[in-house]
Amino acid sequence: MSDISPLALANGEFYPGQSGTVELVAGQLPSGNPVSIRAHVFRSFRPGPTILLLAGVHGDEINGVEILRRCLRTRTFEHLISGTVVVVPLLNVYGFNNFSRDVPDGKDVNRSFPGTSSGSLASRIAAGLSKNLLAHCDLAVDLHTGGRGLFNYPQIRYSPGDETAEAAALAFNPPVVLASKAPSKSLRRSAHKSLGLSVLTYEGGENLRYDGHSIQEGLAGIKRLLYDRDMLKRPCNALTDRSPVRLVASSWVRASRAGLFQWSKRSGYPVRKGEPIGMIFDPHGVKPNKRILSPREGFIIGHNNSALVSQGDALFHIGY
Repeated sequence: MSDISPLALANGEFYPGQSGTVELVAGQLPSGNPVSIRAHVFRSFRPGPTILLLAGVHGDEINGVEILRRCLRTRTFEHLISGTVVVVPLLNVYGFNNFSRDVPDGKDVNRSFPGTSSGSLASRIAAGLSKNLLAHCDLAVDLHTGGRGLFNYPQIRYSPGDETAEAAALAFNPPVVLASKAPSKSLRRSAHKSLGLSVLTYEGGENLRYDGHSIQEGLAGIKRLLYDRDMLKRPCNALTDRSPVRLVASSWVRASRAGLFQWSKRSGYPVRKGEPIGMIFDPHGVKPNKRILSPREGFIIGHNNSALVSQGDALFHIGY
């Protein structure tokens, strides 16, 4: 094997058929204790694509961490027939330990890419991931959930015009596929712009709360993606005739006033223009109830589970 070049990732080298872990130094705690990010590497004997599976960019988004934990626990990637899979089940260790979306300085890692090694903590984490892992991959899947109190129906988002990402999204075959422009300095936008790397963003469930449906869809989607790339042997029962709901735009319905909120239609269902989908109540029972109507025909891909809302809060995310 001396004439076969190893795959160099962070502080490790992996020859065909070799697996193991590498660590990225993310920084240190105020006490001086170092904090590292662990990446699991699985390399087949046969050449093929290198796919990064990433979770915990936001420390309070647990479903993605659980999806990759289950993949590792069931040894899903130990039976690769080609290519390489790199798994980072938890990127934002700081946020995870503090039940927080962000790192201790309040910055969002997913708004800090490509990052710099001399910048803020969030920027350093982004830079370490970009240099040591993203630069060596052919495709990445970034697992997320909704924010505080916001539930996201299982979906894949990809950048419009990225044909590689579109094909991968359809191979993942989630319930919903949304072509949406990635936010500025996000992993998906930065990786495609600076590295030419296609990134899928999986959304499912809400923060700090398990959602069985979202976890199962994430697990099944990862396997379908690897089957499509001929990286795993496809079992006979893995075929599905489901076609995802394909959306090209989305917008939020926001609260026009504060009060007690109840939805009458939730994520995962189509809506008609003018259809009642929720209600806001005056806690004193004085003001009349405020009905929330769908502004147009579409499909609900996210909704607010909070009982109390302020004026301007996001209530429903509707895709078209």
